[in-house]
Amino acid sequence: MKKILVANRGEIALRVMRTCRDMGIKTVAVFSEADRKAPFVNYADEAVCIGPPESSQSYLNADKIIEVAKQLHVDGIHPGYGFLSENATFSDKVKKAGIIFIGPSAEAMKMMGDKLSAKHAAKQHNIPMVPGSDGAITNTKDAIEVAKKVGLPVLIKASAGGGGKGMRVVENIELLEEQIKLASSEAKSAFGDGAVFIERYVKSPRHIEIQVMGDNHGNAIYLFERECSVQRRHQKVIEEAPSSVLTPKIRKEMGECAVRIAKACNYSGAGTVEFLLDENLNFYFLEMNTRLQVEHPVTEMITGIDLVREQINVARGNKLSFKQEDIEMRGHAIEVRVYAEDPANNFLPDIGKLRIYDPPKGPGVRVDDGFEEGMEIPIYYDSMISKLITYGVSREEAIERMIRAIDEYKISGVETTLPFCKFVMQHKAFTSGKFDTHFVAQYFKPEMLRAIPDNGEQDMLAALVADIFVSKREKAVIAADSTSDTKEISNWRRRRS
Repeated sequence: MKKILVANRGEIALRVMRTCRDMGIKTVAVFSEADRKAPFVNYADEAVCIGPPESSQSYLNADKIIEVAKQLHVDGIHPGYGFLSENATFSDKVKKAGIIFIGPSAEAMKMMGDKLSAKHAAKQHNIPMVPGSDGAITNTKDAIEVAKKVGLPVLIKASAGGGGKGMRVVENIELLEEQIKLASSEAKSAFGDGAVFIERYVKSPRHIEIQVMGDNHGNAIYLFERECSVQRRHQKVIEEAPSSVLTPKIRKEMGECAVRIAKACNYSGAGTVEFLLDENLNFYFLEMNTRLQVEHPVTEMITGIDLVREQINVARGNKLSFKQEDIEMRGHAIEVRVYAEDPANNFLPDIGKLRIYDPPKGPGVRVDDGFEEGMEIPIYYDSMISKLITYGVSREEAIERMIRAIDEYKISGVETTLPFCKFVMQHKAFTSGKFDTHFVAQYFKPEMLRAIPDNGEQDMLAALVADIFVSKREKAVIAADSTSDTKEISNWRRRRS
């Protein structure tokens, strides 16, 4: 491949393009009118506006993206994550257009994109499963029987769901029918599919995911795990690798299970197999994400492997460049997602202009971002500004570097999740490793941050104090000038002004 179109925006588009440049591959950016001045547009070798800001008319416009790819003689399309990255129809259309889709086959996407078919495939390969219904729930009688069999509380989940949509916890059998209807209605609205199923609710789960890579020659390996248990609204905010609780034995078992699932659907490229881990360290298959994950940098940091480079080489038809025994895990990495949200106001989005934007630097710090100072945070897309990643030889060092990096990260104009992320880094439940997916509900209250000025507020306070100081100093100098001919003082004034 000599030219790749990146069918995405923001930090992931820029991140993919950088690896392409490392590999000597030309890049094409497609962008909406809202992203005309975005860094990824300027970074690409070629860029084409494909429509209005609404994603339905731009980043989700598969036919337009393929049209641009054909016009510019593109060899491959990288979908990033989100948007069309797990759309089997798009993958098929790309292939029929004679272009390489840098990702798994449409068949693998279809099998793993539906939670029920994914559970069926996992069950066929002896992967541990959370007890629950074998298929979609179609009537209340069956639902009650399943609930009684697995025991309350139960979790209702949308078959085609994600991000917490179509999900309900039920602790009272009398509320089961009502909650199934609500979950099904929400799933239908969000995904166009109202199918739901029931699982036993794991009360204190940890969210562990295994990074897998496959090629088109039958090879598949795992690149260890990521812990993603700190979440808000069922969406991840902080991820780390490795997990602080897995033993080498459990890590190996989970990794081998993930590889079996990948091989079950002839998986090619980068993917993630997700598991729930209970308080007794029993793990259960949750789902598979057939794309690159937002949190892939922490895996790259502890393995030294560029996952995007591997994706591209696999799509070229190459075998994986390493075997399972070649992969080593070194050190510890943590990623925090920097969202334009106000954690002191229930994480509500806070859209505006980045008046100050100065990311941190230094040893063990990586920032994957897609914004620059002075840019507006668009209201049309996900509110993530960047991903802040730190690396250390130990978990303690990675945490210490993260606290330092958060303190150095200067953002004003919008509220961000940085104060919340620092709160997590300093909380004893996190530092001890004794936490689960209920961290926010158990330990965090919005008022805990309301008395703490964020970095942007600190910047403005510091600037105000500096202005007052300079103003008073200059008044003193003017007074001195009126009674003295000392040139040194007046020269100081010129250098400051």
